[in-house]
Amino acid sequence: MANGVWHTGYEITVHLSQPDLGHPELPHLLTEITAPVEERDRQLLECLEHHDDGVCQAEGEGRTPWMAIRRRTVDGITTLIAAHLPLRTTATAEESDKHKAMKERIARTAREHGLEAELEVRTGDGRIRTDVLVAGPAGKVGWEAQYSPIAAETVRRRSQRAVEHGITPLWVTSDGSSSLIDRTPWVLVDDQPWHVIASRKSILVRAGARYLQEWKCDEHQQRPCPGVGGSRSCGRFHVHWDLPALCIPPKPTPQLDQLILTSATGTWVPMRIPDPRDARLTARMWVPAQDRARWRDIIGPADSHAEEESQESDDTLTFTGADLDTRCRYGEKTHVFDDTKRHRATSAPAALHTWDEVPERLFRIPRRQQSLHLDDRQRHQAARRLQCPPWHIGPCAGCGTAINRYGPRSYHACSTCRNKLAALTTGR
Repeated sequence: MANGVWHTGYEITVHLSQPDLGHPELPHLLTEITAPVEERDRQLLECLEHHDDGVCQAEGEGRTPWMAIRRRTVDGITTLIAAHLPLRTTATAEESDKHKAMKERIARTAREHGLEAELEVRTGDGRIRTDVLVAGPAGKVGWEAQYSPIAAETVRRRSQRAVEHGITPLWVTSDGSSSLIDRTPWVLVDDQPWHVIASRKSILVRAGARYLQEWKCDEHQQRPCPGVGGSRSCGRFHVHWDLPALCIPPKPTPQLDQLILTSATGTWVPMRIPDPRDARLTARMWVPAQDRARWRDIIGPADSHAEEESQESDDTLTFTGADLDTRCRYGEKTHVFDDTKRHRATSAPAALHTWDEVPERLFRIPRRQQSLHLDDRQRHQAARRLQCPPWHIGPCAGCGTAINRYGPRSYHACSTCRNKLAALTTGR
């Protein structure tokens, strides 16, 4: 891609591969060109090929010749890149109507459930504005209704600022290709007219909400092995996150109105999970609080949301010193900022982890050595008490006491251990 842009204010070429951007006499140039687009002239930076020839590859593809400067990290090396701004930055009348209807629905639902809700809230320092701020027992949730295109960098910056002010961001969109997906806590809903959004008709969360699935991969499982595929089983232990309809058995699909309540009460919580195959890739989702607790039992605690949000901006920049390339590379299949991924809201399982054996720390009844030391007299006494043949006597899998372990009416554990397990399972 082109590693430079034309600065329309100074009428100079900015060389992004040079430490001084090619202009040592302008020490504040880096700060100026990396400022958020909404805080500067949108036509400050121009594609070099468009400047030289009057046309570039991005035009006609829903983009403008105007540019923004982003950071790109590949193999741990962070450099500056130029990205074409979208052709349209303001919402259409239809998008504006949907945006207003969604804000009003979120606020109405929250208030009807006894929660505090305010529209168009600004923080004391004026740095952020939240569409709807919902306050509940679990804290503040900042809902953002996004029906128009938005840059990923804008999403990251606004989400990070929300977290810095003690607000959990929650973005809702109807566009499965939106750049906000997996870059902030988010949910996807159906694209419906404004009057349906404003009504009391149910709105389902189609993506962005998942349940934890864990299983031993053997011949008794209904789901295919994620490793070998098909009907074969690997005998290993798997965990991942699935959409409600794809769970076994299927789980109820959350409704938007339910999430407005449960996100504020802490029943549903946000998750950020690095891809186990590539830690630079992350999945974001809303999950039941008990599923998050179980995940952390299995995997361990995750990094805080705030730490993750600030990590990208803290990377040290590298200036390669490469020669200036004035050609527009928009749309080429390279590691560029221009996001050509058409559908980001995938139905594939997220964050698959696999073990050869079920981790022992996950056993609700601790594993004990399966042995019972009884002489003949003790074994016959136990058999009379339990009303079973002496050869059916064996150790409880939990406490090791003598039980009817191997007969037709046997159990793997004594009644005391089974009751403890039932209490753990039901939460009593």
